[in-house]
Amino acid sequence: MRAFANAAAARLEHASAADIISWAHRAFGPGLAVASSMADTHLVHLAQDVAPGIDVLFLDTGYHFAETIGTRDAVAAAYDVNLITLAPHQTVAEQALAYGPKLHQRDPDRCCALRKVEPLERGLRPYRAWIVGMRREDAASRADLRVVEYDRSRDIVTIAPLARWTQQDVEDYVDRHQVLVNPLLLDGYTSVGCAPCTSRPNPGADPRSGRWAGTSKTECGLRRQPGRST
Repeated sequence: MRAFANAAAARLEHASAADIISWAHRAFGPGLAVASSMADTHLVHLAQDVAPGIDVLFLDTGYHFAETIGTRDAVAAAYDVNLITLAPHQTVAEQALAYGPKLHQRDPDRCCALRKVEPLERGLRPYRAWIVGMRREDAASRADLRVVEYDRSRDIVTIAPLARWTQQDVEDYVDRHQVLVNPLLLDGYTSVGCAPCTSRPNPGADPRSGRWAGTSKTECGLRRQPGRST
């Protein structure tokens, strides 16, 4: 699978996002899903145009902004997708009883592992490949992102059709197709995650600098480096 993913990455590096999704749909059929945080919906819109009825996985961490939940509900109503909501084993209240209150402040990596990584890995088990909305421009930690990667630890192929897109590409697509927009993106947020760990970035700062601001944390752990086992 690693050789398959590497060959596909080389072949599709300069393909359009729609062509990459079309390839993935042909290659994996019902074994393909899209993951969306509902921070934006352009990837979901593009996927439903290429593969109507495709499964879309949404992680409900219990800490989302109301605007994000509203965007999820609007997508389920307006787009031709099968929206599947994944949830952690514990509610926020149950987690607080087990680990103490405000774990996201004291140990954000542990909180992400419980509320994001574990439910996602559980939700991905029926699939052979998943489509993500990550872009190389998002952050330095994503500069090496390939359009197709093999995640050995999950035994799944990760597809990033928007890897080469710029923010201008995103805005052009949203304007051209009148895509649903999370209201937070119109209110100064450039990257949207859980409410307690997300703030508006300073003007001109890295778009993801509002995530876990004031800490060294930059990723929630959902992306694994290609070929690594951890």
